[in-house]
Amino acid sequence: MNIVFMGTPEFAVPSLAGVYDHHAVTAVVTQPDRPKGRGRQTVPSPVKAWAVERGLPVLQPEKVRDRDFQAELSQYPADMFVVVAYGQILPPRLLRLPQLGCVNVHASLLPKYRGASPMQWAIVRGETVTGVTIQHMDKGVDTGDMILQKSLPIGQDDTFETLHDKLAPLGAEALLEALTLLENGVAPRIPQNPDEATHAPLLTRETGRVDWSKPAAEIRDLARGLNPWPGAFTEYQGETWKIWVAEVREKAGEPGEILEAPKGSLIVGAGQGSLSITELQAGNGKRMPAAAYLLGHRVEVGDRLR
Repeated sequence: MNIVFMGTPEFAVPSLAGVYDHHAVTAVVTQPDRPKGRGRQTVPSPVKAWAVERGLPVLQPEKVRDRDFQAELSQYPADMFVVVAYGQILPPRLLRLPQLGCVNVHASLLPKYRGASPMQWAIVRGETVTGVTIQHMDKGVDTGDMILQKSLPIGQDDTFETLHDKLAPLGAEALLEALTLLENGVAPRIPQNPDEATHAPLLTRETGRVDWSKPAAEIRDLARGLNPWPGAFTEYQGETWKIWVAEVREKAGEPGEILEAPKGSLIVGAGQGSLSITELQAGNGKRMPAAAYLLGHRVEVGDRLR
């Protein structure tokens, strides 16, 4: 099949590679180059970098609703559009353009976690299983009929980073299976149950602010799901602490109260149980074990984290 591929981040690259190996990628659509890092140097998206290395045509519209872009895109032959974490909502006019329609690779078991950050929210909300869904696209956000799903467990030590690296190749595998079904005209249309839908909104820095009145398990899952960005954070005596790794303990105390701070342990009370912070980053310092931080900083039992 002739396929136009639309995607932007690293998550989309295995899917693009799989489509490239088995079909004709006539064009790649990705987000414009953006400033990144401390130097704010403009860099291409991972999808663009991969496509350019292979000499594929790359289109980077600021807005896919732009009529000039749509006219340009129509010049590339496409039986189907494949969309993987592209970052813009396709208008109905684009959805109708390819003969076989548009399909999307979504990193959750729909209808759970529709939206922009499904992997992060699945961990934050304590899920133990997630996966990928290949769906027919419609005008809604992740509301289209499903073709197939593949699931995998979320380990207790999984973070967004590790889960991402598991789901990206799984999404590519599921996509290729779905494309075969579509090419043969036997792809199912499985409606989603809207009553089971949950949402995965965009993350902001404030998403990571710790509420110590929550159970310790929820705070631990917040730190896992927002690792590496934006990170779960709290404040101690005016300094921001980013919590990288933490474990649940049964010791009881007031929410945010430092219960233990000897040389090898930092335990903080929560709404239910307590949290042992094992890795943290204070202020503009480096990420380090809590035990190493305590060797060089005075932390008093009974003080509160905010």
